[in-house]
Amino acid sequence: MLSGCSLEDGVALDQEATPVYPCRVGRVSENASIYAQAGVDTEAGDVAVELMKSAVARTQGSEVLGGVGGFAGLFDASALLGYRRPLLASSTDGVGTKVAIAQAIDKHDTVGQDLVAMVVDDIVVVGAKPLFMTDYIACGRLVPERIADIVRGIAAACEATGTALVGGETAEHPGLLGVDEYDVAGAATGVVEADRVLGPDRVQNGDVVLAMAASGLHSNGFSLVRHILAGRDVLMTDRSDELGATYGEALLEPTALYTAPLLRVIEDPELDGAIHSLSHVTGGGIAANLARVLPNGVWTEVDRSTWSPLPVFRHLAALGGHELTSLESAWNLGVGMFAVVDAARAEQVAAKLEAEGLRTWQVGTISGAQRDLEGFEQGAKGVDGGAVKLVGSYAD
Repeated sequence: MLSGCSLEDGVALDQEATPVYPCRVGRVSENASIYAQAGVDTEAGDVAVELMKSAVARTQGSEVLGGVGGFAGLFDASALLGYRRPLLASSTDGVGTKVAIAQAIDKHDTVGQDLVAMVVDDIVVVGAKPLFMTDYIACGRLVPERIADIVRGIAAACEATGTALVGGETAEHPGLLGVDEYDVAGAATGVVEADRVLGPDRVQNGDVVLAMAASGLHSNGFSLVRHILAGRDVLMTDRSDELGATYGEALLEPTALYTAPLLRVIEDPELDGAIHSLSHVTGGGIAANLARVLPNGVWTEVDRSTWSPLPVFRHLAALGGHELTSLESAWNLGVGMFAVVDAARAEQVAAKLEAEGLRTWQVGTISGAQRDLEGFEQGAKGVDGGAVKLVGSYAD
């Protein structure tokens, strides 16, 4: 079934439909010994497989097909025959330099959730249900327990979001990455009915903008975090009384998963059509990401006074000598997702999201009235979208 297995770039761990990531590289041979002299331990792949296989199997239903040693993952798409006009949604992403935090304190069981969140929470933005995901891990040296921790985190988050983990590859790149360095990336595919796609074309004048709370920094802005801490000679193993943990532990708080709760609200018959667009607050910050899901010609002011940034943001800002408002394009400051919703049902949507475990509050309304848009962020990342400006002061 699964992802390509190649020794050209290193060790590849393939995943079997039931129940493991198969591995075609664990042969004990003279060739393996020669390859080990070059820094690639093919035998370590077998150990990693055994450590991760049960977690991966839990993400897979009857839709996942295939056998040992396949070059591609197989997913039964016959369920899509029930759609009138199914559109496939795809997304790919990584975790960025947050992996450096994990490596600094040798804790690797949370970056997997970060990876899944960054990928599937982009897919749900268009109203799509994630179907399956693949992952890729590049490392300087394959340490089975480390790779297994990462993949177990990926699998647990896939299970929580209803996403089948159909494949993965781990490659050793000695000489390119340090022995304890690695990077992770992933891609996923989802499906949405064509007439159910969420986006700017559904947004209307008077719509309400709801914010959903972030769990922390999520997976963006860590280059700035590391720059601030390095400038103050702070180590990831140092303890912060303000954060109640070491810096590394506090910064590794995993990215919140919004997909499953949002899909349940989107699919709630009582709220049919109430959500018009969604925005995942990732790279680029608060205003830019919201502007991307608004149509050109409308604007909104996001009221900072409706929430208080989490302690981790306040502490890091103080360490760096920055005002919180100057960091709004780098960090989410406590908002992980926006929903633009029908004003008449905004309270119902907020209540349902709260019931699903997502702290939700109103931050603004959409207006099409003409006004001076100086100081507004208009569109982002090539999207000629609406205009967004943060106003007021953050709550204490």
